[in-house]
Amino acid sequence: MTRRFKMLTFQAATLAASALMLSTVAAMTKAAEVAPPVAAVRIDNFTFKDPVVTVRTGTTVTWTNGDDIPHTVVSKDGVFKSKVLDTGDHFSFTFAKPGQFGYFCSLHPHMTGTILVKA
Repeated sequence: MTRRFKMLTFQAATLAASALMLSTVAAMTKAAEVAPPVAAVRIDNFTFKDPVVTVRTGTTVTWTNGDDIPHTVVSKDGVFKSKVLDTGDHFSFTFAKPGQFGYFCSLHPHMTGTILVKA
């Protein structure tokens, strides 16, 4: 093997490795961009834990009933409304526009919370 051949082989291997690394980084970046933002609110002991949650536009908020009795999640302005959630059930809503969204449990109206959506 000549020195020139060895050098060309080394350069080709380096170029191939670089292309593979760039491809991997591009795929990871694309996957990170695709994942929608999420937030969670737990219902427990007749309260919405974290009664005020601030999220960005496009975030999906999921409420999960950890209580041993049924609850609902109903927005004060009628934007979203869950079915009755038994223990372990959950309800999700994606906030597409900025604003302040108050909500409550229609079975226990003293239970309230707010989602603040920022652009």
